[in-house]
Amino acid sequence: MKPTILTINGGSSSIKFAFYRPGEPPTRCVFGKMARNGLGEIILTLTDEEEVSVPFPVALGKSATTVFVDWLEKQDNFQSVQTVGHRLVHGMERTEPELVTQDLLDDIRRISPFAPEHLPVETDLIETLRKRHPELVQVACFDTAFHQSMPRMAKLLPIPRRFEAKGIRRYGFHGLSYAYLMEELARLGDPAATKGRVILCHLGNGASMSAVRDGQSVETSMGFSPTSGLVMSTRTGDLDPGVAAYLGHTESMNTKEFYHMANHESGLIGISETSSDMRKLLKLESSDIRAAEAVELFCYQAKKWIGSFSAVLGGLDALVFSGGIGENSAIVRTRICEGLGFLGVKLDENRNTKSAPIISSVDSSVMARVIPTDEELMIARSVARLTQ
Repeated sequence: MKPTILTINGGSSSIKFAFYRPGEPPTRCVFGKMARNGLGEIILTLTDEEEVSVPFPVALGKSATTVFVDWLEKQDNFQSVQTVGHRLVHGMERTEPELVTQDLLDDIRRISPFAPEHLPVETDLIETLRKRHPELVQVACFDTAFHQSMPRMAKLLPIPRRFEAKGIRRYGFHGLSYAYLMEELARLGDPAATKGRVILCHLGNGASMSAVRDGQSVETSMGFSPTSGLVMSTRTGDLDPGVAAYLGHTESMNTKEFYHMANHESGLIGISETSSDMRKLLKLESSDIRAAEAVELFCYQAKKWIGSFSAVLGGLDALVFSGGIGENSAIVRTRICEGLGFLGVKLDENRNTKSAPIISSVDSSVMARVIPTDEELMIARSVARLTQ
């Protein structure tokens, strides 16, 4: 069989994967996701020519990682895998993908507290494959790498300087998505990709933005952790630190409880009290003020970040929407862009309603686009570039 590349995107609640045939670009043949449902069952959703969902009987205490690798080993595609590319949410100051070594794994284990919901799962996947299949070449692709070009003032946190020496600063995330979007922008022939001012909006369950000048990240909304920045499906986004102290005093909330609230009970679900899904909230907003306020807060904050990033960039040439919400919700894009005419943003509502590749009007000085992101393809490209 022809050699294939396996990409693994391990998250806090799911494991996404895809098999690619090498080439330029790599060609995806099978992809899917393994996740626990609301009942605690592990469900595999696999897409080849059609989508199929399969429940897994799992022994008590058996990890999703073990279940996933057990399943992988039984697949015909896995027999031809020579290289595996992993998304790692954090890489500290690393700027490029790297071959996995024991030194790299030790370093990632050391920084696991920087991303406690992601890095332990991601390193567990790498180590499990290393033990069972030491012949496989594994590559780590870092979500933070894209933002290492940010100037010092965009990285610095206003806390005592001694903490910076311990790595506490703004890093930014969703870097694989942003790297892919910039490559797509260049492929589409947009001059802003290399010589211009671009704002990338990755709007999904996790939401963030990046300001890019001349192809380099200069600012981003997520900072030290993926909890910061924009309001998200279940995450707070930026939050006054006084809230933590107040809840600790009045609610006896400890650090673990506050972390859980900020990451899993806040954002859209916290405001609406009904759903973290933007599609459901839009259906409910006419009859439920809580849902309406959740949608309005999301759009308001997105607009605010676009305004501030435009100030950092000194203007705007291109605005890109991506992610589940950014790619599919015309009404959210409309509400975000309302009032941004002073920046030169003007949408064509017919194009926008159809989620066309270009949604700006012909007389808009800012090119507004919808570009579906593909982190898995970006991982496959990175693996191919590093190993071939």
